Amino acid sequence: MADEPLVLGIETSCDETGVGIVRGTTLLADAVASSVDEHARFGGVVPEVASRAHLEAMVPTIQRALKDAGVTAKDLDGISVTAGPGLAGALLVGVSAAKAYAYALGKPLYGVNHLASHICVDQLEHGKLPEPTMALLVSGGHSSLLLSTDITSDVRPLGATIDDAAGEAFDKIARVLNLGFPGGPVIDRYAKEGDPNAIAFPRGLTGPRDPAYDFSFSGLKTSVARWIEAKRAAGEDVPVRDVSASFQEAVVDVLTRKAVRACKDEGVDHLMIGGGVAANSRLRALAQERCERAGIRLRVPRPKLCTDNGAMVAALGAEMVARNRSASSWYLSADSSLPVTETHVPGHGHDHDHVHEVSKENLYS
Repeated sequence: MADEPLVLGIETSCDETGVGIVRGTTLLADAVASSVDEHARFGGVVPEVASRAHLEAMVPTIQRALKDAGVTAKDLDGISVTAGPGLAGALLVGVSAAKAYAYALGKPLYGVNHLASHICVDQLEHGKLPEPTMALLVSGGHSSLLLSTDITSDVRPLGATIDDAAGEAFDKIARVLNLGFPGGPVIDRYAKEGDPNAIAFPRGLTGPRDPAYDFSFSGLKTSVARWIEAKRAAGEDVPVRDVSASFQEAVVDVLTRKAVRACKDEGVDHLMIGGGVAANSRLRALAQERCERAGIRLRVPRPKLCTDNGAMVAALGAEMVARNRSASSWYLSADSSLPVTETHVPGHGHDHDHVHEVSKENLYS
């Protein structure tokens, strides 16, 4: 185990400052500082607030992770950081911090893809990813079906949301129901006491001529909002639990149906589900049920590893080191729309090695 790469990962794509430390596929530390409470009064994430929160939390969170892991910064074999996609200002804080630590320590720097990291984190829970793996990633910012044959170099998008992501729809319906922010956990909680068949909400993009693997939740969101408004206009009470359960069922029905279909079509017998919405209890249950029926093995990390965290970034960074992928250049920058096909941002020429020669004396000591 000692000869496996020891990597620190930094994640700042949205509102959580995550720092993880991984040795190979073993998680040693997963420190998170969330700014969700600072955004709650706005009903959503405010980019400038998130960026400032990352600045304040960065150094204490890195120190906490090192302490939790029982290692020093000099022990590290590399630093990995989310280079995109995400909020530009938030990403820049993480990338700048990663560069500073990597330069001072004389360690290689790896700018990695946020979505590929969400897939790779499952290695920390269930061991090495089978190749190929089908991945369904669902969060506030993205809903994607991805086929990975090599998590460090080959991730192919099969489908994605064409409007609202699943998590975004949860937040918006929670707001209409006056349940607060974030919407996912609270709707999940209310739905457990409701009837998922009480209201027949639409299933987007499930017709015979619709794109097989793309998602759309905008029409569902509008339908639910109008149903609620009609009830209120008629002076009737809104059955919050039944609305939550029926809305949630409409979302997870489409997600799981398309994911299982993609596995069958591509001949893949493993499905991995990640992203913040993967913490949803009904999504997990329905996916398990449908996968078992189809003979597909389901892999879902524990809820804490599904939401944004540094552990997932460290996991992908460790895999980059283990497979001898090229380190990133010091010209690495944040890319808010980094495509998932770019699992990491490699170097440009020899500048990386040159600067590391300068920093070999370990400025951090």
